[in-house]
Amino acid sequence: MSTDEHAERFTLLRPLLFTIVYEILGSVTESDDVLQNSYLRWADVDLATVRDTKSYLAQLVTRQALNALRASARRREDYIGSWLPEPLLLEENDASTDVLLAESVSMAMLVLLETLTPDERAVFVLREVFGFDYHDIATAVGKSVATVRQVAHRAREHVQARRKRFEPVDAATTAQIAEQFMTAAATGDLEGLLSLLAPDVTWTADSGGKAAAARRPVVGVQKVAAILMNMLRLERLAGLRIEMVNCNNTPAMVLSGERLEGVFLIEIADGKITNFYAIRNPDKLLAVAVPRQISR
Repeated sequence: MSTDEHAERFTLLRPLLFTIVYEILGSVTESDDVLQNSYLRWADVDLATVRDTKSYLAQLVTRQALNALRASARRREDYIGSWLPEPLLLEENDASTDVLLAESVSMAMLVLLETLTPDERAVFVLREVFGFDYHDIATAVGKSVATVRQVAHRAREHVQARRKRFEPVDAATTAQIAEQFMTAAATGDLEGLLSLLAPDVTWTADSGGKAAAARRPVVGVQKVAAILMNMLRLERLAGLRIEMVNCNNTPAMVLSGERLEGVFLIEIADGKITNFYAIRNPDKLLAVAVPRQISR
């Protein structure tokens, strides 16, 4: 078999493979590394021995993702302040027609998945999001089918107990609220800003100790509004550009000047802003460069 056929099969499935790895790792840059390493292994495979390319490659990238996740565990334990997944800049309207996929790459879900063990996370992603059968998952994680069923059940219960019931927000409503937020923030309209925030709105910042940011989540309308008003003071914004983009299938505000200063994801439920995820760590901001396509 030619190298061209290896490349063709891998390229065709790359959006799916990237999505699997990103949901396991929560890192765009690490996911790209995993895919690169996986392709090198794939290039040496005799294609005559591959019955199902999708299953084979999903198993291959999952094994590599688990290795990367375990290797980074200590680094995350020693992380300064809150740890958030790297923001995933999406192509316009990507994933909006697939409710399950949209939720699975949301920042809220990725933060929840961080509470699972590596095996639980991989099994949950492969089974609940992508619908792979237990045999394929068992091969991917190196466990028996019976064990994988138990892990899947445990992970599913854990996620269901902690997740907020996902209600797809109408795209027009989301855009309207995001626009109202931008207007209120840019004009210093405190009352307008307060009217958009849920009572228990939460601000979670990730700086890794490399940028000014609260090291613990901040909860409550007044406290979060104060952070926003301070951050968006006109003198602070001098020379900075503000742009609204789609990160993790939710509106996100990007602040940039000579370099990217921060990405702020806005989570909306029941017509109110419920969460802000502020990524300030410059290492994680490197991921926000090229829009990605994801697939299921």
